[in-house]
Amino acid sequence: MLPQTPEEIEQIKKWDKTLIWHPFTQMKEYEQEDAPVIAAGEGCYLIDIQGRRYLDGVSSLWANLHGHRVPALDEAIREQLKYIAHSTLLGIGNVPSVRLAARLIEMAPPGLTRVFYSDNGSTGVEIALKIAFQYWQNLGKNTKKRFLSFYNAYHGDTLGAVGAGGIDLFHRIYGPLVVPSLKVPSAYCYRCPYGQDPRSCSQDCFSAVERIIKEKHEELAAVIIEPLVQAAAGMILWPRGFLSHLENLCRRYSVLLIADEVATGFGRTGKMFACQHEEVTPDLMVLAKGITGGYLPLAATLVKEEIYQAFYADYKENKTFYHGHTYTGNPLACAVALANLQLLEENRVLEKLGPKMELLSYLLQEIQKEEHVGEVRQAGFMVGIELVKDKDTKEPYPWEQRLGHKVILKAREKGVIIRPLGDVVVLMPPLVITEQELIFLCQAVKESIQEVTSRWS
Repeated sequence: MLPQTPEEIEQIKKWDKTLIWHPFTQMKEYEQEDAPVIAAGEGCYLIDIQGRRYLDGVSSLWANLHGHRVPALDEAIREQLKYIAHSTLLGIGNVPSVRLAARLIEMAPPGLTRVFYSDNGSTGVEIALKIAFQYWQNLGKNTKKRFLSFYNAYHGDTLGAVGAGGIDLFHRIYGPLVVPSLKVPSAYCYRCPYGQDPRSCSQDCFSAVERIIKEKHEELAAVIIEPLVQAAAGMILWPRGFLSHLENLCRRYSVLLIADEVATGFGRTGKMFACQHEEVTPDLMVLAKGITGGYLPLAATLVKEEIYQAFYADYKENKTFYHGHTYTGNPLACAVALANLQLLEENRVLEKLGPKMELLSYLLQEIQKEEHVGEVRQAGFMVGIELVKDKDTKEPYPWEQRLGHKVILKAREKGVIIRPLGDVVVLMPPLVITEQELIFLCQAVKESIQEVTSRWS
């Protein structure tokens, strides 16, 4: 039941600040903000307990595809509730998980044939890492125990995923708890780690990853990458051809390729999966976020048949994959995921993205002209706007000024909910956002950048 009276509203807001520990949030500062407490949703809008409406500019953390309160998705959950809400997948099956697995394999890059469920992106990555590790052990290749990942990578917050991560702000403090991966610089072209000019680049990033795989392949179990876009790093775009180059290296040197499509999957880049832009089939692919259209927690780790077969043996051979979660393959989540995929197909959502992506590109070109916008990065509906103190030198603002955070607070005043990644303002609206809503979103962001940077520069 929603709060009705001013007293109930104030009580809810007080409890929000005194009882809940919000993720990725410094609570000492949060307590001083008038943060909205969301009570409802409608289309691409969020509505707080005071009735204020906000355009959901980051799809409720990159998960929502069709907007809020979608009749077909609501009905899928109600229909499944007529039968069962949850049963374990340990040793028995359930109907929605079977049907969803068939649909995912049909949509996925060719060669992926098996689905292992979990409930969020981090657990999906953990599963991929553990499968890749045990795969080589089951084959008797005991030297292949390490992983290669990239600086600026984010694969989740569970310990295996942290070990594969490469964002010091998030991961450094947990160093003693994790097994660190081998790392190679990512292709952050705006701030190239090799000092190259993108206009005359000699593709040192291509050579660097080739060198380390060639040198370390006998100890490498897998390489893990966010294909096309390093999302949590600030929407850093990989150069064209890098993913297929990496796939070729993995094939040449017998290293597994893990594609973390948690953020990039389900249309965010303009195709169903980012791997499809370069016709790459990874050995393992992790899906989450948009898989249920932003309705319920669910993740899926897809693998190739040859990997599955390395675990398929008599029990006494001890090749079983000992991993699982209570809500693995939850029927409610799988039912709404099926309805989500049906909506994507029936409404031709991806086919209709082209004009909206072009409009978004045009609107972002205007934002790029702002004095303190260093670079705007876009892959489909994934956008990062990097703020800088000096556009000519690319000098960043002092991190403690939190310019990105100030911009999103200003945008909130204008009726837009977005989140920053440091001083990179991120946009990732629902795929069904209208052109008018896109214009409103970008105008609010542009004005917020202008107002904040004029004050703090």
